[in-house]
Amino acid sequence: MDRVFKALADPTRRGLLDSLRARDGQTLGELCAGLDMARQSATQHLAVLEEANLISTVRRGREKLHYLNPVPINEIRRRWIAAFDEPRLAVLEAIKERAMVPDYVYVTYIRSTAERVWAALTDADLTAAYWGHSNRSDWRAGSTWEHLRTDGSGIADGGGVVVETDPPRRLVITFGMPGERPEDGAATVTFDVEPWQEIVRLTVTHTHLPSHEDREAIAQGWPAVFANLKSLLETGSVLPQAPWEMATG
Repeated sequence: MDRVFKALADPTRRGLLDSLRARDGQTLGELCAGLDMARQSATQHLAVLEEANLISTVRRGREKLHYLNPVPINEIRRRWIAAFDEPRLAVLEAIKERAMVPDYVYVTYIRSTAERVWAALTDADLTAAYWGHSNRSDWRAGSTWEHLRTDGSGIADGGGVVVETDPPRRLVITFGMPGERPEDGAATVTFDVEPWQEIVRLTVTHTHLPSHEDREAIAQGWPAVFANLKSLLETGSVLPQAPWEMATG
């Protein structure tokens, strides 16, 4: 175990392991090229890693292929982490992953008034027309809002609480399940409605997203929903495709 810790203490050797993790089975030349390292220096570091059993090598003709051996590192995890703090570390890792997900911002311009755009964001019938779900609430700060199906089932596929309301300029809501609050870890959506010359600039900012996959999904969803909203306010009708069909292709 001492050899493993000694081998891992050097950042250059950790870089070699990272390179093998990304692409296993590299030759000495490939490792040197990938890390901009002299062959003699790389050879010395690889010898330390091989002595610690962190890599293994296989001859292929005149070439030597290097492979990552994760067993010693897994032994460290099993001995020093799993038995003590793994549940807590898993929570911390999830928090770290969430913190690394960038916020999503989307802006659109609508030939309308701020009052009509506000109504489109908060009126149950209008949201049903362009979103495919009816958003229902009294839209007062602290109130629950629901994202209800329009099939008469009364089922809410999402919702949250109203965090801030300043009609017709600003609406802040959590975006998860009905009643879910920021302190519960819910994502937050902010709508900013701003007069811009003779039209309106509508900005949505989606923050505290739980994962990169969720961000990819909403990056397709918001443009589709806003395109339908824009069409409804400017032409009186929604687009030929429903927003969820547009978002998926």
